[in-house]
Amino acid sequence: MNQILSITWDVSPNIFKIGSWGLRWYGVLFIIGFIFGFWMFSKFYKREGVSLDVLDPILWITLICAMIGARLGHVLFYEPDYFLANPSEIIKIWHGGLASHGGAIGVLIAVWWYVKKYGKRGGFDYVWILDRLGVVIPFAGMCIRIGNLMNSEIYGYQTSLPWGFIFVRNGETLPCHPTQLYEAFSYLIIGIILLSIYYIYTKDVTKNKNCQIREKAPYRGFIFGMFLILLFGARFIIEYVKQPQVEGEIDKVLNNGQILSIPFIVGGIVFIIWSFIAKKPLQKKG
Repeated sequence: MNQILSITWDVSPNIFKIGSWGLRWYGVLFIIGFIFGFWMFSKFYKREGVSLDVLDPILWITLICAMIGARLGHVLFYEPDYFLANPSEIIKIWHGGLASHGGAIGVLIAVWWYVKKYGKRGGFDYVWILDRLGVVIPFAGMCIRIGNLMNSEIYGYQTSLPWGFIFVRNGETLPCHPTQLYEAFSYLIIGIILLSIYYIYTKDVTKNKNCQIREKAPYRGFIFGMFLILLFGARFIIEYVKQPQVEGEIDKVLNNGQILSIPFIVGGIVFIIWSFIAKKPLQKKG
């Protein structure tokens, strides 16, 4: 192992601490990801002529459902036996334990409620929102993974690569794959790709109220399908160098993160096929 070129990581997970309470980097980055996503949605709404009167609820409902879904996802997918024996621990999210797959399910439910309540007033449907959500989530996911790095958690196996991190606070003495950064960087690239597709194939109605909406591919549902394939595909690959999150994963061919990613990847393929069958414009009319 070439430890000379490795990076010693001994950063406190707390921004500051008063007594037993502290403000953690993870929590701040989690909120920053959602606020940035909210800001991006405001730009989408303005660009496409959607009333900002229906914007605020999407932040709160997705934030709440994402946190509940992420926690329940960890409870059900990773440590069900422990939490069944200790149900009072379920609400103690400050002890750690949030699963991104559960958070994704929570967000899908939140958006369904949001569209049901505000879709008619805003002139959008479920898939229209999902396409824009597919642009936003990678950037939020990047923030969350940087938060994981600040917590010195969910990192990879030992490596001899020069960018290996020695996670001192976890008692590591040899460099490991910084899989948090692998995911953060891949999410950033995915977000940039999808954001580019969005801006190239939609028109700014604020500049021309009578602009002709593009009726050709990519169609509605395409961006969200690509998001599912790219993001969960990246997650599936990176899991090969990530240390098991729970003991039961050690001898598995595919760990829980990979198994849970497969339905999302398949869902992405289905969305893309559906988009070419339905041929609904990516951008809403009017």
